[in-house]
Amino acid sequence: MSGTRLVLSSFGDGEEFLAPNARWRGFSDRVMGGVSDATFGRATVAGRSCIRLAGHVTRDRGGGFIQMALDLATRERDFDASAYSGVEFLVHGNDEDYNCHVRTADCGWYDQSYRATFRAAPRWQVIRLPWTAFAPNDLAVPLNPAKIQRIALLGWMREFTADIALAEIALFPPD
Repeated sequence: MSGTRLVLSSFGDGEEFLAPNARWRGFSDRVMGGVSDATFGRATVAGRSCIRLAGHVTRDRGGGFIQMALDLATRERDFDASAYSGVEFLVHGNDEDYNCHVRTADCGWYDQSYRATFRAAPRWQVIRLPWTAFAPNDLAVPLNPAKIQRIALLGWMREFTADIALAEIALFPPD
C-alpha cells in the first residue's frame, strides 16, 4: 500500500463515496448550551459537489464552535490509520482559519482532541496535515493514528462567519 492515498469520503460527479462504517454529522455548540448557528449538507461550490458547513460562530453562552465530523470507528474497533502520515482534504473556504480535530480512543472527555489550524482560501485547495501537526488538548499522550475515532473540521472559538466546503478527505502515505 506504500504510496497510495486512502480516500475516506468524496463527493465528485454527484456521487458520494464513504469509507465502510463511516458517517458524516454536522452540529454546533448548541448540543452543550451554546448559541452558534450552523447549516450542514450537500452543496455545489465553485462547480464541485461537496458538503458544506456554514454559520455564525460565537462564544456567547459558553459556546464557540460549529463542525462537520467524519466518524470512522465502530463499537468493536477504532480506525487504524497508522500506515499513513496524515490527513488531507480538498476544501473551499472564505479566507478564514479553521481547525481540524482528531479524536482517538485516548480521548474521553468531550474537550479532549488533537488539533491543528489551517486557512481555507476562497478557492479549491488541498490542505495536508501530518499527524505530527496535531497538538494534544488536555491529553498527556501523543496522537496514536492506530486509534482514530473521528476527524472533524470546525469553525472554532472566535466570533466569525464560517463557510467551508469539503469535496474530499483522504489519508496520505509516507513520502
